[in-house]
Amino acid sequence: MSKMKKMLGIMLVISLISVLAACGSKTDNSSTAGDDNKKEPATGAKEIYFLNFKPEIAATYEKIAKDYEAETGVKVKVVTAASGTYETTLKSEIAKSDAPTIFQINGPVGYEAWKNYAADLKDTKLYNALSDKTLAVKSGEGIYGIPYVVEGYGIIYNEEIMKKYFALADKKVSISSTAEINNFATLKSVVEDMTAKKDQLGIKGVFSSTSLGAGEQWRWQTHLANLPLYYEFKDSKLNENTVLAGLDTKEISFKYANNYKNIFDLYINNSVSKPALLGSKSVADSMAEFALGQSAMVQNGNWAWSQISEVGGNKVKAEDIKFMPIYTGVAGEEKQGLAVGTENYLAINSKVSAEKQQASIAFLEWLFTSDKGKSYVSKDLGFIAPFNTFKDDEKPADPLAKEVMAWMEKDVTSVPWTFAAFPSEEFKNQFGDALLEYAQGNKSWDEVVTVVKDSWKSEKAK
Repeated sequence: MSKMKKMLGIMLVISLISVLAACGSKTDNSSTAGDDNKKEPATGAKEIYFLNFKPEIAATYEKIAKDYEAETGVKVKVVTAASGTYETTLKSEIAKSDAPTIFQINGPVGYEAWKNYAADLKDTKLYNALSDKTLAVKSGEGIYGIPYVVEGYGIIYNEEIMKKYFALADKKVSISSTAEINNFATLKSVVEDMTAKKDQLGIKGVFSSTSLGAGEQWRWQTHLANLPLYYEFKDSKLNENTVLAGLDTKEISFKYANNYKNIFDLYINNSVSKPALLGSKSVADSMAEFALGQSAMVQNGNWAWSQISEVGGNKVKAEDIKFMPIYTGVAGEEKQGLAVGTENYLAINSKVSAEKQQASIAFLEWLFTSDKGKSYVSKDLGFIAPFNTFKDDEKPADPLAKEVMAWMEKDVTSVPWTFAAFPSEEFKNQFGDALLEYAQGNKSWDEVVTVVKDSWKSEKAK
């Protein structure tokens, strides 16, 4: 009996050692996996494929992919198209069995080309996190493209000079701050009074020079022209998207031409330079005037901060540089925001499996909502990301980028970049040349309107 008990005891010990050894073996395997910094996805797709548009940030996306795989176990295959070949590459890759699960479209125009491959994203956290949902590519009730980086433009102003004006005892306006300017009539009153008091303010003109030299007209024949044509196409009801409405428009009436004239006249008649001299002025001249404190306002985009800050002798402090919308006198413009847009939208391939679609969405949501992802976006990719998930200290550091983000979160409507529908560079050049002749007194405004309408029609016909 005692021998039997001993034998049973020995067998029990051996069994226990075997169990412990097995457990130890599992622990070792787990430790090895951890050392390799890899994790298996719990469920769903194990690999997704992102076709990147921007070669200059390809290396950053590779780092992001490795971090994401380590954290989730899902491999992100990143392929970057060579510069200028994205559409060609996408056409080739989308036909393969291992097709991109995430790709990019060029806004509404790109959606028209790829709508058969774009999944509806309206129920995703990514769409719901957009600061301004009007920026998304919409068709019917669906959302098919989500912007991931935006830029904005409007009237940049120097708050230090504006405060100096509003502190004047003899100012002729009843408002007491720039923040109270929300329409053209108020802007005009302030600007014209500032011109009358420019010596008191220590400026040469309220606005920087309107650059109308050859090749320097893009702020007027493209960016400023965006506003009247946005409103015209919005009224046309051809399509709720003003870019697509513009593409469908063979002839324009230039319905809001006088609104364009309102702001253009305000620029050239209250400027550092006399209208007749604007043909010799460049964008660089204009930005230097603002940087040196010679003007209080200038029309440009958030990219202008680097131009301003790098001017030798720059006097504009980062905390004093602000944006306001371009007001032209259109009814209801009190609710108008900056002109905000992008050519970069993310889409999910509707032809891949549901698991791959969900895994692709999860990756994008991680990128734009997690702490690690957001750090990559703002610090490494340098994007103004249009999502409300970014706290103030997670946004780009430059003041104009911060201003764009702040305006997008206000209760106003951003003006989309409708100039994507303009028929050609030739149309824009003819528009710009006509503006120069008008500024120099060689063309009437009615003649400018005729040039714009005729050029649109003829370029569309081509």
